[in-house]
Amino acid sequence: MTGSAPEHELWFTKLLNDYLAAPANAILSLAEPINKVLPHAQIGPSDHPWTNYMAMEILVALLMIVAALLLRPRLSVDKPGHFQQSIEVIYDFLRGQAGEIIAHGSKKHVAMFATFFFFILISNLLGIIPTFESPTMYYFVPAGIAMLSFFYYNGAGIKANGVLGHMKHLAGPVWWLWWFMFPLELLSHFIRPVSLTIRLFANMLAGEQVTVGFMAVVALVVPVLLMALHVFVSLIQAFIFTVLSMMYVGESTAHEEG
Repeated sequence: MTGSAPEHELWFTKLLNDYLAAPANAILSLAEPINKVLPHAQIGPSDHPWTNYMAMEILVALLMIVAALLLRPRLSVDKPGHFQQSIEVIYDFLRGQAGEIIAHGSKKHVAMFATFFFFILISNLLGIIPTFESPTMYYFVPAGIAMLSFFYYNGAGIKANGVLGHMKHLAGPVWWLWWFMFPLELLSHFIRPVSLTIRLFANMLAGEQVTVGFMAVVALVVPVLLMALHVFVSLIQAFIFTVLSMMYVGESTAHEEG
């Protein structure tokens, strides 16, 4: 499939389409069966395979990698810099939250929770920078992160309790009501990624549209206040997504005697 460039193509997206279209097409060709089932997946034409939300995801990942590379050689116990202190405060906070929610064995999951938090937070904040967009305002991105959370907490539950032990969590606390509780719990588990997706997507899309709308009408003061509100909402949404993922891991990894 070929076509012209999309009407709204960010400069970073254009850069990827100009120089990295071939590897993108090689990867996206594997998704042909999905395209037949979901014809509106907006993967993009072959000469412009990178869409804005894909490009912004790549940019967020690059920013995280660069930040880690810059921070690592500067790590210091005696004289930590401001950047290190900021990251440590956030990481310690997430570790404390994981410890309270999951309790036993929470430390091994903190790295994943921190990845969720920082990736979502940076993605959310990217929209306040001119010439960029928040990839989380496209439902594909929150859906992908939500599915990753879904597979992660189920995998953690199976690793902690085995397949049968993990399935017992779906049967409820009263064994003779398993026939009633199992389908309800199963439905609840499949609704979780949908809930995570809609919550993050709807809040970020609404915030982006409100900010852009007010900036088109009022050029001073009000957009600044809305951008501050956008930062607050971005932080809250990243935190809520991460805490809910912690709760799901905690439920899945809890032992029967707990």
